[in-house]
Amino acid sequence: MERVGAARDLVLGYVRALNAIDEAMRVAIPSLERLADVLGLARSRRISRSGHIGTYSYTVVDFEADGSEVFDLWRLRWYGLSLPEAVDVTDEDLRSAVRSLQPLLTEVRPGWFSVAS
Repeated sequence: MERVGAARDLVLGYVRALNAIDEAMRVAIPSLERLADVLGLARSRRISRSGHIGTYSYTVVDFEADGSEVFDLWRLRWYGLSLPEAVDVTDEDLRSAVRSLQPLLTEVRPGWFSVAS
């Protein structure tokens, strides 16, 4: 149960990081209406597909048609391993953590999740 708790904390940290980068990107690019718009900016080469905004590093990732950010277990594990004090959890623990966080998180397609609106 402790492992699932660590995985749950990791997922909540990831969601907080998504919110923080959304805010930082909006400050850095005032014309940005929603975070999903960075995809168009990257495709038109107005911004790089990866880089730094303030203290955050970013990589343009996946979005749903409605513009919501989506992520999978691999991204959650990578996030955990990238922390100053790495958190290494199993996919099984992450799945349990994500399920415990519904309705905050929604499975938009098998294995892919989004923060509910």
